[in-house]
Amino acid sequence: MQYVLIIHEVEDYPAWKIIFDNAAQIRKEAGEISYQLLKFENDANNIVHFSRWDSLQNAKNFFESEALVEIRKQAGVKAPKFVYLNEIENGNL
Repeated sequence: MQYVLIIHEVEDYPAWKIIFDNAAQIRKEAGEISYQLLKFENDANNIVHFSRWDSLQNAKNFFESEALVEIRKQAGVKAPKFVYLNEIENGNL
């Protein structure tokens, strides 16, 4: 499996979340399979978006597209950090 970890601060989480939810279909069409949203313990505007993708190339194409750069600006995203990951193992305890 391929994953993307994005860590970013947003200006206003509720406003960002509306834009994130409205982009669900374009994320799915781009190859996102599933996602988790997490927030820093003491800061609701520091968000971690962890998602599973059908390929890392599709994820890179999506996240680096001019359209998504503009969407991030509209959503108030500040300096996102993208980490592209390949799974080597998983398990349940």
